[in-house]
Amino acid sequence: MENYVQISFLGAAGVVTGSKFLIETSEHNILIDCGMFQGLKALRERNWKPLPIDVAAIDVVILTHGHLDHVGYLPRLVQQGFKGKIKGTAPTLAIAEIILKDSAKIHEEEAKKANKEQYSKHQPAIPFYTVKEAEHTIKQFEVEIEATWLRLTDHISYRFQYNGHIIGSTFIEIDINAKRFVFSGDVGRGDDYLLNDPKHPEWADFLFMESTYGNKLHPKDNVEDLITAIILETLEKKGNLIIPSFAVERLQTLMYILWKLYKARKIPNIPIFIDSPMGNNVLDVFRRFPKWHKLAMTDYEAMCNHMHIIQSYKETWETIDNPRSKIIIAGSGMVTGGRVLTYLQQLIDQARTTVLLVGYQAEGTRGRQLLEGAHEIRFFGKYYPVKATIKSIDSLSAHADQDDLLQWVKGIKNIPEEVFLIHGEPTALDALRVKLKAEYNWNVSIPKLEESLRIRI
Repeated sequence: MENYVQISFLGAAGVVTGSKFLIETSEHNILIDCGMFQGLKALRERNWKPLPIDVAAIDVVILTHGHLDHVGYLPRLVQQGFKGKIKGTAPTLAIAEIILKDSAKIHEEEAKKANKEQYSKHQPAIPFYTVKEAEHTIKQFEVEIEATWLRLTDHISYRFQYNGHIIGSTFIEIDINAKRFVFSGDVGRGDDYLLNDPKHPEWADFLFMESTYGNKLHPKDNVEDLITAIILETLEKKGNLIIPSFAVERLQTLMYILWKLYKARKIPNIPIFIDSPMGNNVLDVFRRFPKWHKLAMTDYEAMCNHMHIIQSYKETWETIDNPRSKIIIAGSGMVTGGRVLTYLQQLIDQARTTVLLVGYQAEGTRGRQLLEGAHEIRFFGKYYPVKATIKSIDSLSAHADQDDLLQWVKGIKNIPEEVFLIHGEPTALDALRVKLKAEYNWNVSIPKLEESLRIRI
Protein backbone atom coordinates (compact mmCIF):
# COMPACT_ATOMS: atom_id res chain seq x y z
CA MET A 1 0.00 0.00 0.00
CA GLU A 2 1.28 3.51 -0.81
CA ASN A 3 2.40 5.61 2.15
CA TYR A 4 -0.14 8.39 1.85
CA VAL A 5 -3.87 9.07 1.83
CA GLN A 6 -5.67 11.95 0.18
CA ILE A 7 -8.35 13.77 2.17
CA SER A 8 -10.89 16.03 0.45
CA PHE A 9 -13.14 18.31 2.50
CA LEU A 10 -16.30 18.37 0.37
CA GLY A 11 -18.57 19.85 3.05
CA ALA A 12 -18.71 21.09 6.66
CA ALA A 13 -15.39 22.90 6.16
CA GLY A 14 -15.63 26.52 7.26
CA VAL A 15 -19.38 25.95 7.64
CA VAL A 16 -21.59 23.75 9.80
CA THR A 17 -23.60 21.81 7.24
CA GLY A 18 -22.99 19.53 4.26
CA SER A 19 -20.68 16.99 5.94
CA LYS A 20 -18.68 15.02 3.35
CA PHE A 21 -15.09 13.86 3.76
CA LEU A 22 -13.43 11.72 1.11
CA ILE A 23 -10.52 9.44 2.03
CA GLU A 24 -8.66 8.12 -1.02
CA THR A 25 -6.11 5.33 -0.71
CA SER A 26 -4.52 2.92 -3.16
CA GLU A 27 -6.83 0.18 -1.82
CA HIS A 28 -10.16 1.83 -1.12
CA ASN A 29 -11.96 5.17 -1.37
CA ILE A 30 -14.17 6.01 1.61
CA LEU A 31 -16.69 8.83 1.99
CA ILE A 32 -17.45 9.78 5.58
CA ASP A 33 -20.99 11.21 5.65
CA CYS A 34 -22.89 12.62 2.69
CA GLY A 35 -24.92 15.59 3.88
CA MET A 36 -26.81 18.50 2.39
CA PHE A 37 -25.79 22.12 2.81
CA GLN A 38 -28.34 24.23 4.68
CA GLY A 39 -28.63 27.92 5.49
CA LEU A 40 -27.18 30.60 3.24
CA LYS A 41 -28.36 30.62 -0.37
CA ALA A 42 -24.80 30.37 -1.69
CA LEU A 43 -24.37 27.16 0.31
CA ARG A 44 -27.75 25.69 -0.66
CA GLU A 45 -26.91 26.30 -4.33
CA ARG A 46 -23.87 24.04 -3.89
CA ASN A 47 -26.26 21.12 -3.35
CA TRP A 48 -27.26 21.33 -7.02
CA LYS A 49 -23.70 21.09 -8.34
CA PRO A 50 -22.08 17.70 -9.01
CA LEU A 51 -19.30 16.83 -6.59
CA PRO A 52 -15.80 17.76 -7.89
CA ILE A 53 -14.62 14.13 -7.65
CA ASP A 54 -15.04 10.83 -9.45
CA VAL A 55 -18.14 9.65 -7.58
CA ALA A 56 -18.10 6.23 -9.27
CA ALA A 57 -14.65 5.59 -7.72
CA ILE A 58 -16.03 5.79 -4.15
CA ASP A 59 -16.13 2.25 -2.73
CA VAL A 60 -18.15 2.83 0.45
CA VAL A 61 -19.99 5.53 2.42
CA ILE A 62 -19.77 5.35 6.21
CA LEU A 63 -22.26 7.46 8.20
CA THR A 64 -21.67 8.98 11.63
CA HIS A 65 -25.40 9.58 12.16
CA GLY A 66 -28.70 10.21 10.39
CA HIS A 67 -29.19 13.99 10.39
CA LEU A 68 -29.98 15.67 7.05
CA ASP A 69 -26.69 17.59 6.98
CA HIS A 70 -24.91 14.22 7.20
CA VAL A 71 -27.09 12.02 4.93
CA GLY A 72 -29.28 14.31 2.81
CA TYR A 73 -27.05 14.27 -0.29
CA LEU A 74 -27.01 10.46 -0.63
CA PRO A 75 -29.63 10.24 -3.44
CA ARG A 76 -27.65 12.79 -5.46
CA LEU A 77 -24.49 10.75 -4.88
CA VAL A 78 -26.27 7.69 -6.27
CA GLN A 79 -27.51 9.78 -9.23
CA GLN A 80 -23.88 10.69 -9.95
CA GLY A 81 -22.77 7.06 -10.14
CA PHE A 82 -22.11 5.74 -6.62
CA LYS A 83 -22.89 2.01 -6.52
CA GLY A 84 -21.31 0.88 -3.23
CA LYS A 85 -22.69 0.15 0.23
CA ILE A 86 -23.84 2.85 2.67
CA LYS A 87 -22.89 1.68 6.16
CA GLY A 88 -24.06 2.80 9.59
CA THR A 89 -25.46 1.54 12.87
CA ALA A 90 -28.99 0.13 12.79
CA PRO A 91 -30.63 3.22 14.37
CA THR A 92 -28.61 5.56 12.11
CA LEU A 93 -29.83 3.81 8.97
CA ALA A 94 -33.38 3.72 10.33
CA ILE A 95 -33.22 7.49 10.94
CA ALA A 96 -31.57 8.09 7.55
CA GLU A 97 -34.35 6.17 5.81
CA ILE A 98 -36.99 8.29 7.54
CA ILE A 99 -35.16 11.54 6.78
CA LEU A 100 -34.49 10.75 3.13
CA LYS A 101 -38.09 9.72 2.44
CA ASP A 102 -39.46 12.71 4.32
CA SER A 103 -37.13 15.24 2.70
CA ALA A 104 -37.84 13.74 -0.75
CA LYS A 105 -41.57 14.15 -0.12
CA ILE A 106 -41.02 17.78 0.97
CA HIS A 107 -38.87 18.44 -2.14
CA GLU A 108 -41.65 17.08 -4.35
CA GLU A 109 -44.39 19.03 -2.52
CA GLU A 110 -42.42 22.31 -2.60
CA ALA A 111 -41.68 21.94 -6.32
CA LYS A 112 -45.35 21.24 -7.00
CA LYS A 113 -46.46 24.24 -4.91
CA ALA A 114 -43.85 26.53 -6.51
CA ASN A 115 -45.06 25.52 -9.98
CA LYS A 116 -48.72 25.95 -9.07
CA GLU A 117 -48.24 29.37 -7.45
CA GLN A 118 -45.38 30.38 -9.78
CA TYR A 119 -43.06 31.82 -7.13
CA SER A 120 -39.91 29.97 -8.20
CA LYS A 121 -37.52 31.57 -10.68
CA HIS A 122 -36.95 28.08 -12.09
CA GLN A 123 -39.46 27.05 -14.74
CA PRO A 124 -40.40 24.43 -13.96
CA ALA A 125 -39.21 23.97 -10.37
CA ILE A 126 -37.91 20.43 -9.90
CA PRO A 127 -37.41 18.48 -6.65
CA PHE A 128 -33.86 18.06 -5.37
CA TYR A 129 -34.61 14.35 -5.44
CA THR A 130 -37.77 12.27 -5.52
CA VAL A 131 -39.24 9.67 -3.17
CA LYS A 132 -38.44 7.02 -5.79
CA GLU A 133 -34.78 8.12 -5.86
CA ALA A 134 -34.64 8.08 -2.05
CA GLU A 135 -36.06 4.55 -1.97
CA HIS A 136 -33.51 3.44 -4.57
CA THR A 137 -30.71 4.85 -2.39
CA ILE A 138 -31.98 3.08 0.74
CA LYS A 139 -31.48 -0.28 -1.01
CA GLN A 140 -27.73 0.32 -0.67
CA PHE A 141 -27.89 0.57 3.15
CA GLU A 142 -25.99 -2.04 5.17
CA VAL A 143 -26.21 -2.25 8.97
CA GLU A 144 -23.02 -2.62 11.02
CA ILE A 145 -22.62 -3.08 14.77
CA GLU A 146 -21.14 -0.57 17.18
CA ALA A 147 -17.90 -0.98 19.17
CA THR A 148 -16.48 -3.76 16.94
CA TRP A 149 -13.60 -3.46 14.48
CA LEU A 150 -14.76 -4.13 10.91
CA ARG A 151 -12.36 -4.92 8.07
CA LEU A 152 -12.63 -3.14 4.73
CA THR A 153 -9.33 -4.35 3.20
CA ASP A 154 -6.10 -5.95 4.39
CA HIS A 155 -4.84 -2.58 5.60
CA ILE A 156 -8.05 -0.70 6.47
CA SER A 157 -10.40 -1.34 9.41
CA TYR A 158 -12.99 0.87 11.06
CA ARG A 159 -15.18 1.04 14.15
CA PHE A 160 -18.34 2.89 15.21
CA GLN A 161 -18.23 4.33 18.75
CA TYR A 162 -21.29 5.67 20.62
CA ASN A 163 -21.21 9.46 20.99
CA GLY A 164 -24.70 10.56 22.09
CA HIS A 165 -26.12 13.50 20.09
CA ILE A 166 -29.01 11.50 18.51
CA ILE A 167 -30.06 7.88 18.61
CA GLY A 168 -27.59 5.73 16.65
CA SER A 169 -24.97 8.48 16.45
CA THR A 170 -21.28 7.53 16.56
CA PHE A 171 -17.80 8.80 16.00
CA ILE A 172 -15.80 6.72 13.53
CA GLU A 173 -12.29 5.37 13.98
CA ILE A 174 -10.49 4.22 10.82
CA ASP A 175 -7.14 2.47 10.96
CA ILE A 176 -5.21 2.81 7.68
CA ASN A 177 -1.79 1.16 7.62
CA ALA A 178 -1.55 1.39 11.44
CA LYS A 179 -2.47 5.10 11.52
CA ARG A 180 -5.76 6.04 13.19
CA PHE A 181 -8.10 8.60 11.62
CA VAL A 182 -10.90 9.71 13.96
CA PHE A 183 -14.00 11.49 12.67
CA SER A 184 -15.97 12.93 15.57
CA GLY A 185 -19.34 13.20 13.82
CA ASP A 186 -21.47 15.40 16.07
CA VAL A 187 -20.49 14.92 19.71
CA GLY A 188 -23.32 14.75 22.21
CA ARG A 189 -23.49 15.98 25.80
CA GLY A 190 -23.34 14.27 29.15
CA ASP A 191 -26.42 13.91 31.39
CA ASP A 192 -28.79 13.96 28.41
CA TYR A 193 -32.48 13.36 29.08
CA LEU A 194 -32.67 10.43 26.66
CA LEU A 195 -29.15 9.31 25.71
CA ASN A 196 -26.15 7.83 27.48
CA ASP A 197 -22.92 9.80 27.78
CA PRO A 198 -20.63 9.81 24.72
CA LYS A 199 -17.64 7.49 24.58
CA HIS A 200 -14.24 9.15 24.16
CA PRO A 201 -11.43 8.38 21.70
CA GLU A 202 -8.25 7.00 23.25
CA TRP A 203 -5.93 7.35 20.26
CA ALA A 204 -5.93 9.61 17.21
CA ASP A 205 -3.11 10.17 14.74
CA PHE A 206 -5.37 12.41 12.66
CA LEU A 207 -8.45 13.90 14.31
CA PHE A 208 -11.35 15.48 12.39
CA MET A 209 -13.33 17.32 15.04
CA GLU A 210 -16.66 19.12 15.00
CA SER A 211 -16.71 22.71 16.28
CA THR A 212 -20.37 23.76 16.16
CA TYR A 213 -20.16 25.34 19.62
CA GLY A 214 -16.38 25.66 19.67
CA ASN A 215 -16.66 29.24 20.91
CA LYS A 216 -19.52 28.84 23.38
CA LEU A 217 -20.54 27.32 26.68
CA HIS A 218 -24.15 26.22 27.02
CA PRO A 219 -26.02 28.16 29.70
CA LYS A 220 -26.48 26.34 32.99
CA ASP A 221 -30.16 27.28 32.98
CA ASN A 222 -32.79 25.08 34.51
CA VAL A 223 -34.52 24.13 31.26
CA GLU A 224 -37.63 22.85 33.00
CA ASP A 225 -38.13 26.12 34.89
CA LEU A 226 -37.65 28.17 31.70
CA ILE A 227 -40.17 26.08 29.74
CA THR A 228 -42.64 26.19 32.63
CA ALA A 229 -42.46 30.00 32.76
CA ILE A 230 -42.96 30.30 28.97
CA ILE A 231 -45.98 27.97 29.06
CA LEU A 232 -47.61 29.83 31.96
CA GLU A 233 -47.00 33.16 30.19
CA THR A 234 -48.59 31.74 27.02
CA LEU A 235 -51.65 30.64 28.98
CA GLU A 236 -51.92 34.07 30.59
CA LYS A 237 -51.92 35.68 27.11
CA LYS A 238 -54.50 33.09 25.93
CA GLY A 239 -52.12 32.41 23.07
CA ASN A 240 -50.27 29.56 21.38
CA LEU A 241 -46.75 28.34 21.96
CA ILE A 242 -45.09 27.15 18.72
CA ILE A 243 -41.85 25.20 19.04
CA PRO A 244 -40.05 24.56 15.74
CA SER A 245 -38.21 21.33 16.38
CA PHE A 246 -35.75 18.95 14.82
CA ALA A 247 -37.62 15.71 14.32
CA VAL A 248 -34.77 13.56 15.58
CA GLU A 249 -34.02 13.68 19.33
CA ARG A 250 -35.10 17.26 20.03
CA LEU A 251 -38.76 16.51 19.47
CA GLN A 252 -38.60 13.40 21.66
CA THR A 253 -36.70 15.31 24.36
CA LEU A 254 -39.30 18.09 24.36
CA MET A 255 -42.09 15.53 24.63
CA TYR A 256 -40.34 13.93 27.60
CA ILE A 257 -39.76 17.28 29.37
CA LEU A 258 -43.39 18.40 28.86
CA TRP A 259 -44.73 15.06 30.07
CA LYS A 260 -42.39 15.22 33.09
CA LEU A 261 -43.55 18.77 33.93
CA TYR A 262 -47.20 17.74 33.69
CA LYS A 263 -46.61 14.66 35.83
CA ALA A 264 -44.86 16.84 38.46
CA ARG A 265 -47.86 19.25 38.34
CA LYS A 266 -45.66 22.15 37.26
CA ILE A 267 -47.85 22.85 34.23
CA PRO A 268 -51.60 22.32 33.75
CA ASN A 269 -53.10 19.89 31.26
CA ILE A 270 -52.61 22.24 28.29
CA PRO A 271 -53.16 20.47 24.93
CA ILE A 272 -49.88 19.48 23.30
CA PHE A 273 -49.87 18.78 19.56
CA ILE A 274 -47.01 16.98 17.86
CA ASP A 275 -47.07 17.77 14.15
CA SER A 276 -44.09 16.12 12.52
CA PRO A 277 -44.66 13.05 10.38
CA MET A 278 -40.93 12.41 10.47
CA GLY A 279 -40.83 12.89 14.24
CA ASN A 280 -43.60 10.34 14.65
CA ASN A 281 -41.53 7.82 12.69
CA VAL A 282 -38.50 8.59 14.84
CA LEU A 283 -40.56 7.75 17.92
CA ASP A 284 -40.89 4.27 16.47
CA VAL A 285 -37.07 4.05 16.21
CA PHE A 286 -36.89 4.64 19.98
CA ARG A 287 -39.31 1.75 20.44
CA ARG A 288 -37.29 -0.52 18.12
CA PHE A 289 -33.86 0.20 19.64
CA PRO A 290 -34.26 0.47 23.44
CA LYS A 291 -30.57 -0.29 24.11
CA TRP A 292 -29.55 2.90 22.32
CA HIS A 293 -31.30 5.23 24.81
CA LYS A 294 -32.25 5.36 28.49
CA LEU A 295 -35.99 6.06 28.26
CA ALA A 296 -37.96 3.26 29.93
CA MET A 297 -40.66 1.81 27.69
CA THR A 298 -43.35 2.48 30.33
CA ASP A 299 -42.38 6.18 30.32
CA TYR A 300 -42.25 6.14 26.53
CA GLU A 301 -45.82 4.83 26.24
CA ALA A 302 -47.17 7.23 28.88
CA MET A 303 -45.45 10.20 27.20
CA CYS A 304 -46.89 9.34 23.77
CA ASN A 305 -50.38 8.82 25.17
CA HIS A 306 -50.30 12.27 26.80
CA MET A 307 -49.76 14.09 23.48
CA HIS A 308 -52.01 14.65 20.45
CA ILE A 309 -49.92 13.18 17.64
CA ILE A 310 -51.20 14.68 14.39
CA GLN A 311 -51.58 12.19 11.55
CA SER A 312 -52.77 14.34 8.63
CA TYR A 313 -52.63 17.81 7.11
CA LYS A 314 -56.37 18.09 7.77
CA GLU A 315 -55.60 17.76 11.50
CA THR A 316 -52.97 20.52 11.15
CA TRP A 317 -55.69 22.94 10.07
CA GLU A 318 -58.08 21.71 12.75
CA THR A 319 -55.36 22.45 15.31
CA ILE A 320 -54.83 25.96 13.93
CA ASP A 321 -58.60 26.61 14.05
CA ASN A 322 -58.87 25.34 17.64
CA PRO A 323 -59.26 28.55 19.72
CA ARG A 324 -57.81 27.04 22.92
CA SER A 325 -54.32 27.88 24.12
CA LYS A 326 -52.00 25.06 23.17
CA ILE A 327 -48.44 23.93 22.60
CA ILE A 328 -47.50 22.96 19.05
CA ILE A 329 -44.23 21.18 18.32
CA ALA A 330 -43.63 20.99 14.57
CA GLY A 331 -40.74 20.50 12.15
CA SER A 332 -38.42 21.92 11.07
CA GLY A 333 -35.99 23.01 13.78
CA MET A 334 -34.43 25.87 11.80
CA VAL A 335 -37.78 26.88 10.25
CA THR A 336 -36.44 25.94 6.81
CA GLY A 337 -39.56 23.97 5.80
CA GLY A 338 -42.03 21.45 7.11
CA ARG A 339 -45.31 21.77 8.98
CA VAL A 340 -44.17 24.62 11.24
CA LEU A 341 -44.46 27.04 8.31
CA THR A 342 -48.21 26.42 8.09
CA TYR A 343 -48.61 27.39 11.76
CA LEU A 344 -46.39 30.46 11.41
CA GLN A 345 -48.26 31.53 8.29
CA GLN A 346 -51.44 31.78 10.38
CA LEU A 347 -50.12 32.77 13.81
CA ILE A 348 -46.78 34.64 13.64
CA ASP A 349 -48.55 37.98 13.09
CA GLN A 350 -50.40 37.65 16.44
CA ALA A 351 -48.93 39.24 19.57
CA ARG A 352 -50.43 36.42 21.65
CA THR A 353 -48.22 33.86 19.88
CA THR A 354 -44.87 32.79 21.29
CA VAL A 355 -42.25 31.04 19.14
CA LEU A 356 -39.64 29.12 21.12
CA LEU A 357 -36.39 28.21 19.33
CA VAL A 358 -34.64 25.28 20.99
CA GLY A 359 -31.65 24.34 18.85
CA TYR A 360 -28.80 25.54 16.68
CA GLN A 361 -29.96 28.05 14.03
CA ALA A 362 -27.57 28.03 11.07
CA GLU A 363 -26.65 31.26 9.32
CA GLY A 364 -29.13 32.08 6.57
CA THR A 365 -32.05 30.11 8.02
CA ARG A 366 -35.42 31.60 9.03
CA GLY A 367 -34.71 30.41 12.57
CA ARG A 368 -31.55 32.56 12.68
CA GLN A 369 -33.52 35.53 11.29
CA LEU A 370 -36.12 35.17 14.05
CA LEU A 371 -33.40 34.76 16.67
CA GLU A 372 -31.77 37.99 15.48
CA GLY A 373 -35.01 39.97 15.67
CA ALA A 374 -36.30 40.02 12.08
CA HIS A 375 -39.49 42.10 11.76
CA GLU A 376 -40.71 39.89 8.91
CA ILE A 377 -39.86 36.52 7.39
CA ARG A 378 -40.43 35.18 3.90
CA PHE A 379 -41.81 31.80 2.94
CA PHE A 380 -44.24 30.43 0.34
CA GLY A 381 -43.22 33.39 -1.82
CA LYS A 382 -44.58 36.05 0.61
CA TYR A 383 -43.44 38.14 3.58
CA TYR A 384 -45.16 37.71 6.95
CA PRO A 385 -44.85 40.31 9.75
CA VAL A 386 -43.38 39.00 13.00
CA LYS A 387 -45.55 40.20 15.89
CA ALA A 388 -45.14 37.04 17.96
CA THR A 389 -42.79 36.94 20.94
CA ILE A 390 -39.58 35.10 19.99
CA LYS A 391 -37.76 33.21 22.73
CA SER A 392 -34.87 30.76 22.68
CA ILE A 393 -33.31 28.18 24.97
CA ASP A 394 -29.70 27.34 24.07
CA SER A 395 -29.20 24.82 26.86
CA LEU A 396 -31.29 22.16 25.07
CA SER A 397 -28.71 21.77 22.32
CA ALA A 398 -27.71 18.20 21.43
CA HIS A 399 -24.19 19.42 20.52
CA ALA A 400 -21.22 19.45 22.85
CA ASP A 401 -20.07 22.95 23.83
CA GLN A 402 -16.44 24.04 24.09
CA ASP A 403 -15.91 22.46 27.52
CA ASP A 404 -17.58 19.22 26.41
CA LEU A 405 -15.33 19.06 23.32
CA LEU A 406 -12.20 19.63 25.39
CA GLN A 407 -13.32 16.85 27.75
CA TRP A 408 -14.07 14.59 24.78
CA VAL A 409 -10.44 14.70 23.59
CA LYS A 410 -8.90 14.64 27.06
CA GLY A 411 -8.54 10.84 27.06
CA ILE A 412 -6.44 10.73 23.87
CA LYS A 413 -3.19 9.13 25.01
CA ASN A 414 -0.96 10.22 22.13
CA ILE A 415 -0.25 13.60 20.54
CA PRO A 416 -2.16 13.71 17.22
CA GLU A 417 -0.04 14.49 14.18
CA GLU A 418 -2.75 16.93 13.10
CA VAL A 419 -6.21 18.02 14.21
CA PHE A 420 -8.61 19.30 11.57
CA LEU A 421 -11.49 21.45 12.82
CA ILE A 422 -14.69 20.99 10.82
CA HIS A 423 -18.45 21.49 11.14
CA GLY A 424 -18.36 25.04 12.50
CA GLU A 425 -18.71 28.69 11.54
CA PRO A 426 -15.45 30.68 11.31
CA THR A 427 -15.58 32.28 14.78
CA ALA A 428 -16.31 28.93 16.45
CA LEU A 429 -13.57 27.17 14.49
CA ASP A 430 -10.94 29.75 15.37
CA ALA A 431 -11.90 29.91 19.06
CA LEU A 432 -11.58 26.13 19.40
CA ARG A 433 -8.29 26.16 17.47
CA VAL A 434 -6.84 28.69 19.93
CA LYS A 435 -8.19 26.74 22.91
CA LEU A 436 -6.79 23.38 21.75
CA LYS A 437 -3.42 25.01 21.09
CA ALA A 438 -3.40 26.55 24.58
CA GLU A 439 -4.62 23.41 26.39
CA TYR A 440 -2.70 20.70 24.52
CA ASN A 441 -0.24 22.47 22.18
CA TRP A 442 -1.57 20.34 19.32
CA ASN A 443 -1.05 21.08 15.65
CA VAL A 444 -4.52 22.35 14.66
CA SER A 445 -5.69 23.51 11.23
CA ILE A 446 -8.95 24.72 9.71
CA PRO A 447 -9.45 23.28 6.20
CA LYS A 448 -11.26 25.20 3.49
CA LEU A 449 -14.27 23.95 1.56
CA GLU A 450 -13.22 21.61 -1.29
CA GLU A 451 -9.61 21.66 -0.11
CA SER A 452 -7.67 18.42 -0.67
CA LEU A 453 -4.48 17.44 1.08
CA ARG A 454 -2.15 14.49 1.10
CA ILE A 455 -1.24 12.88 4.42
CA ARG A 456 1.85 10.68 4.77
CA ILE A 457 1.25 7.52 6.79
